[in-house]
Amino acid sequence: MNRKKYLSIIAAITLIAFCGCNDFLDERPDNRTQLNDDNLAQLLTSGYSNRNPLVMTEMMSDNVDYFPEANMNSFALLQEEMWEWADIQEEGNESPKSQWEYCYRAIAVANTALEYIESHENPRKFDAHRGEALLIRALHHYLLVNVFCKHYSDITSGTDLGIPYMETRETTVNPQYARGTVAEVYQKINRDIEEGIPLIDDNLYSQPKFHFNQKAACAFAARFNLYYRKYDKAIEYANRVLGDNPASILRDMPFFLGFEQNMQPLANEYVKPQQNANLLLVTLMSQASQVMGNYTTGKKYMHSTLLSSQESYGSAAPWGTYSASSYYLRQFTYATGYAAVPRVPYMFEYTDRVAGIGYTRTVFPIFQSDETLLCRAEAYIMTQDYDNALKDMNLWVSRHTRNGTVLTLSSINTFYNGRAYYTPEVPTVKKYLNPDFAIADGDQENMLHCILQMRRILTIHEGLRWYDIKRYGIVIYRRMYNKANDLTVLDELTVNDPRRAIQLPATSIAAGMTPNPR
Repeated sequence: MNRKKYLSIIAAITLIAFCGCNDFLDERPDNRTQLNDDNLAQLLTSGYSNRNPLVMTEMMSDNVDYFPEANMNSFALLQEEMWEWADIQEEGNESPKSQWEYCYRAIAVANTALEYIESHENPRKFDAHRGEALLIRALHHYLLVNVFCKHYSDITSGTDLGIPYMETRETTVNPQYARGTVAEVYQKINRDIEEGIPLIDDNLYSQPKFHFNQKAACAFAARFNLYYRKYDKAIEYANRVLGDNPASILRDMPFFLGFEQNMQPLANEYVKPQQNANLLLVTLMSQASQVMGNYTTGKKYMHSTLLSSQESYGSAAPWGTYSASSYYLRQFTYATGYAAVPRVPYMFEYTDRVAGIGYTRTVFPIFQSDETLLCRAEAYIMTQDYDNALKDMNLWVSRHTRNGTVLTLSSINTFYNGRAYYTPEVPTVKKYLNPDFAIADGDQENMLHCILQMRRILTIHEGLRWYDIKRYGIVIYRRMYNKANDLTVLDELTVNDPRRAIQLPATSIAAGMTPNPR
């Protein structure tokens, strides 16, 4: 696809960075592409941001510890600021500034398409395009609000600072925006989802997995409604993704056993459109594949074999103790102490093959059916429908592990009741849950511990753990290990720590945007 061509359309009509200036306004009108019926669909292909906060949110989560003596370094000062929960000043593809600008750029694409459709003499002709544009707009506001704001709360979101919800293209220089509230942003995301999904047509594109097809849109709606605490809606949309035979759409994990046991080929296979589980794929300009792959890049801050064995992929679980033969997709460990699962493939786009220069890219499944299954299981737990939750959880266990274990409410209670709560010095898989909604002691709490452990394993290296930490008020720590694996605790992110909402880019604050409290 020719992204540059269609970004010139956006350049002619919108301001994207909220920073008081717009280099795109220098573009000569003669060089701008005219939007028309024939290129509307192609315009929307540039509506999926090629930036994603997964590196930032993974580095800020409890999936990473600090190893200053490991003869490794950080990929940039940016990574250090992420891990320290600092107000990030460094720029780069993974930075808050980049996420902010590229999300609003994608939103500008959606609004451009919507305004063109609304002004058309036959707008119904473009219903499917309208549906995709609404979902694009909803998705990128969803990413922004969950990164730059407190998590949704029935109690506080009516006053918590949101982000500007852009519903029209910007046509003025140096516009001023009110942030509104998190509740208002969620209401508008919900409106766009509800209006957009019925219009989505899977036949619109030759490569539907790189667009909002019906299953991808419903997977988005399921996760969004889980975060929004609309559990019946989360279940309803998950049902539409998973159908009557959920196993048929889950990832084909046994396939990986017969494939070459090498990190990069496995990661390449993991993100292929042919994998039924991959519902929406995005191509990113990102170092995620290096930071979370089998490279030395950024391994001063890493998911270590020690952390894995105690808390995440390699830890004990109600379905059994991890070994290389107990999971279909194995964990790779390295002499540096790093532990990785093949999730994020390394790709390189040469701009000059002779000089050997270009861009590091990856492909990322922003929505996948296995995660949708766990969204539904969690929603069932929150409505105390444990029988249906167990069906989904056992399906996940059967597809990802080879132990043949069948979970019961009793076995889950026995496992988590037998674990002490986590401390940074004595880590376990069981962390205190401190949400601002009620959780019943016993069955419900233990079921949630189990689903959160599944989610952590499934989404390792993909950045989603950070949102679970925010949703459940989980206290996490900054831990430093020396060569002898002696631990020093450097910092603590408490339940109501304002750093859970990443600070807005400095350029946006300088232009008059209200900063997050600190």
